[in-house]
Amino acid sequence: MQARLKNPALIIPNAMQALQALANSAEQGGVPAQTLGLVHLRASQINSCSVCVDMSFRFKKAEETDERLFAVAAWREAPYFSDAERAALALTEAVTRMSDRADPVPDETYARTGRSLSAVPI
Repeated sequence: MQARLKNPALIIPNAMQALQALANSAEQGGVPAQTLGLVHLRASQINSCSVCVDMSFRFKKAEETDERLFAVAAWREAPYFSDAERAALALTEAVTRMSDRADPVPDETYARTGRSLSAVPI
């Protein structure tokens, strides 16, 4: 199968640099790298970005177990994630699917994430 169009991040001037700057900013925010990797993988799954899923898997394989990587899509039922990781994954799903709901980020999701992130030194 051939792509219908080229990746916009590769053809729009400065787009890749902006994406890399955003990623670097997130990495410096105090959230553990493993949590950021899980978040990236889950958002990539929701967005059906096979390239992103593949990149997440390859980059995080050294830091993650197969069980955790394979279970990200079913994180609610899987026993492998901490409360902070679950809060981050819930927030990821809420903001990635904002157009699917009238109340995209429910108060409980926001509060749970806030409690988890308050423990992160920034």
